[in-house]
Amino acid sequence: MFKKILIANRGEIACRVIKTARKMGIQTVAVYSDADRNALHVKMADEAVHIGPPPANQSYIVIDKIMEAIRQTGAEAVHPGYGFLSENRKFAEALEAAGVAFIGPPASAIEAMGDKITSKKLAQEAGVSTVPGYMGLIADADEAVKISGEIGYPVMIKASAGGGGKGMRIAWNEEEAREGFESSKNEAANSFGDDRIFIEKFVTQPRHIEIQVLADQHGNAVYLHERECSIQRRNQKVIEEAPSPFLDEATRKAMGEQAVALAKAVNYTSAGTVEFIVDGDRNFYFLEMNTRLQVEHPVTELITGVDLVEQMIRVADGQKLPFAQSDLTINGWAMESRLYAEDPYRGFLPSIGRLTRYSPPAEIAAGPLKTAGNWVNDSEDGDSPFAVRNDTGVYDGGEISMFYDPMIAKLCTWAPSRGEAIEAMRVALDEFEVEGIGHNLPFLSAVMDHPKFVSGDMTTAFIAEEYPDGFTGVTPDETELTRIAAAAAAMHRVAEIRRSRISGRLDNHERHVGENWVVFAGDHEVPVRIQADRDGATVHAAGRDLRVESDWRPGQSLARLTVDGAGLVMKVDKIAAGYRLRTRGADLKVHVRRPRAAELSKLMPVKEAADTSKLLLCPMPGLVVKINVAVGDEVQEGQALATVEAMKMENILRAEKKGKVKAVNAEAGESLKVDDVIMEFE
Repeated sequence: MFKKILIANRGEIACRVIKTARKMGIQTVAVYSDADRNALHVKMADEAVHIGPPPANQSYIVIDKIMEAIRQTGAEAVHPGYGFLSENRKFAEALEAAGVAFIGPPASAIEAMGDKITSKKLAQEAGVSTVPGYMGLIADADEAVKISGEIGYPVMIKASAGGGGKGMRIAWNEEEAREGFESSKNEAANSFGDDRIFIEKFVTQPRHIEIQVLADQHGNAVYLHERECSIQRRNQKVIEEAPSPFLDEATRKAMGEQAVALAKAVNYTSAGTVEFIVDGDRNFYFLEMNTRLQVEHPVTELITGVDLVEQMIRVADGQKLPFAQSDLTINGWAMESRLYAEDPYRGFLPSIGRLTRYSPPAEIAAGPLKTAGNWVNDSEDGDSPFAVRNDTGVYDGGEISMFYDPMIAKLCTWAPSRGEAIEAMRVALDEFEVEGIGHNLPFLSAVMDHPKFVSGDMTTAFIAEEYPDGFTGVTPDETELTRIAAAAAAMHRVAEIRRSRISGRLDNHERHVGENWVVFAGDHEVPVRIQADRDGATVHAAGRDLRVESDWRPGQSLARLTVDGAGLVMKVDKIAAGYRLRTRGADLKVHVRRPRAAELSKLMPVKEAADTSKLLLCPMPGLVVKINVAVGDEVQEGQALATVEAMKMENILRAEKKGKVKAVNAEAGESLKVDDVIMEFE
């Protein structure tokens, strides 16, 4: 077995690999750029080597710098993680030439299947059903528009070397095809050093289901069942689960056997994933094969008990797989929510900055991984009926950089059934505290409560269809608002009791805490009466008596309560005369006032927001790539005004209405902050 491996990656996946290597008694080497000098993966590894400036094309994807780090440290093998060099044939060949093991497939398999165009051709030659498309190289935007018209809109424009949603666009007309080709080409060049693009028909109403395969160097190959990855935004997965709520056993078996056959056809070894589009009749079509570990691999580990990273290392060491296909059963259900540094209230635009608070829920080991002894995180042991796992590469006080993917963490839950796994995820999301940046926790919570998701009846268009105008938060129904109001009233009473016990007060001036209050939760007004006892309080609200019990104390940022017999977890921030409470995707300012103060508060004027309708504001910190208009230009609704790049993604800013450009305050190459004025209109 290897004594030392180098992880040619960063962030959560580097930390994930280090944990398994540590469990196996293998020393680890981290590599880092200037931006990652204080990153978690650097702190966790036994050694760390600096490899250059922040941009990936000057550090993490420069093969010579990784090879030099290997020479410096004497690493015997390299795990590439995902992204960066993980599917780079030249990197695998360089390692082989240097006598260093690549913890991944052979270079020939990467070349055959890692390239999206080549893999499509090979699949077609093998008789695998594929989505119609143009597999040749595309010279320019004009040719892209011509090909798109021949295929028929809508089309998917994809980077040949792409992954993680980078270099992918859906075009519904010629203008979008032209813009999408240029943006995809630029993103592909910046992220992968390969700007080749191909185009295929975009299948409407599809489900994205993928099969995990694992093969050794002795001709053995198995599939570890499927993952449902249909909840996507901008072609990037947001929520994954295993197994799929849609497949039946016959379809699962057929997809798995086809995935294994494809892997064997190219002499594949290590872990890999075969991706399919599945229609409503369970017909499936090969999309591509990812010749690496997938971001969402934890959900497969949670239902099978197999540590995929460990098996990748053992396969690279020449060992045989320790199990056969018949050994790989499905145990329970697993969910994964990707926590991104993206502001859902601003169109999911990237958000960077310091994590002033980062407190994930406690990890709990249960289910297959606990039984198999393969739990890969530091966790709390116990007889819990569910599991919580959090794969992350950040820490409290750390910084989210503009140079890399915006992922903060991958929160996973396991339980015996899908409904229980969803409920465990709801609670875990409520307990996850992240402050200092915009993030998508509220959106993830909203999806977990969405009827279509809960029913399992979703496609890759779920987010676009269910949130066509973007995400504006969750408004709890009247019953839930009443529960929140009762909780807030009980919490306020606890704080009032503490304030009434201040020392040094005058004799005969004891402060009385009243029983009657009025709670304003958003636009919901709830008069309440509180009767407290040693174990909690009974709150009379909306004609009901709600029992509230909790050990919450003022100053705590997380409140765990039982209200009317059901659990309620809320993030708590103190504001004047109340609290900011966040739970299940709702973000509420809740004020608790005495009845007279409640009457007077209604007479207070409301502060109007500033008028920014004649300004184009930068929606995220980023770099101006292009300014499309000049002073004096007449612009139409939907017209592209500027392109801003952040976290490896190009964002086209468009006109919301007709107008005339009065001033342009930014230029290409300029770095902007949130709400910097890019241009003004008359």
